[in-house]
Amino acid sequence: MKYRVDNSRGLILAPFVESELRRLRARLYVEYESWMDSRRMHDPNELAARLNGLRASVLVVELDFVFEEVFEAVPSLKFVGICRAATSHVDIEAATANGVAVVNTPGRNAQAVAEHALGLMLSLARRIPEGHSYVTGGRWLNPVGAYAELRGVELGGRTLGIVGLGAIGRRLAEMAGAIGMNCIAFDPYADVPPSGVCLKDLNEVLTDSDFVTIHAPLTGETEGLIDSRRLSLMKPEAYLVNLSDARIVDRGGLVDALESRAIAGAALDVFETHPIAPDHPLLGLDNVILTPHVGGATEETIERYSGMMVEDILRFLDGERPLNLVNPGVWEVQ
Repeated sequence: MKYRVDNSRGLILAPFVESELRRLRARLYVEYESWMDSRRMHDPNELAARLNGLRASVLVVELDFVFEEVFEAVPSLKFVGICRAATSHVDIEAATANGVAVVNTPGRNAQAVAEHALGLMLSLARRIPEGHSYVTGGRWLNPVGAYAELRGVELGGRTLGIVGLGAIGRRLAEMAGAIGMNCIAFDPYADVPPSGVCLKDLNEVLTDSDFVTIHAPLTGETEGLIDSRRLSLMKPEAYLVNLSDARIVDRGGLVDALESRAIAGAALDVFETHPIAPDHPLLGLDNVILTPHVGGATEETIERYSGMMVEDILRFLDGERPLNLVNPGVWEVQ
């Protein structure tokens, strides 16, 4: 016996493409309010009241938190979809205890984040932000001055060390290999690396790489993984790029390494807070590139997860197991 939900009603709070909304609305009533339009998240009581008012069986979120009190307060809720790979903002244990299936969208932004990582590497190597400021700041006074002051390095022929060979790390390895980089990686859970990628231990990756990019998820094992000691293993001409979670890299150690030029530079898309604290020590450094957590922010990411989510909602409504079910235990007991 599996789920079969009739006369379903759904609430979608994540950005969604219109074509997939139409496809979904052919099967159930959908109330749609993207956080990109409302620019807000719901508190638990408000969310529970809204779901109960709608008698919703399906909820789709991207930013909103779904806590235990929501699952306890909304008996009609049977399906929660998360438009991202991480599930930390949904209480999976409470969902399972209340018989709610939870689905996520792994890999939905792999292309976007890998491209952003490559863009940051190119920006570091070719000093692109500095070049922009050089022109707009009125420093380009000599026709040949920039050739001496902004000389960069090429990525081709250099070694990229990837920490974490999930969907993003693997896609970046393909891109980097295509432009002539040598790729090595650390991932204790990767059995077979992508073609052209050599698996090494973490210390070897840090020691041997010209660029190190971090794409591992934040876990008890990875928090503080790149500490001061490991940063000291990197070459003085090497760069660190982090698009995963700020807590994987020791902040004090990174600031010290950048200030002392123990490493050449860093590019970061993630911070301890979003937005970054105005007194953050990285803001005063001239060898960092900082972007506002936009690695996955593309239209294609929305298109990709919209299709993935609708596919799993329709499977669920037909009594079939969703492809990306996070809590299989809830399915097995039905």
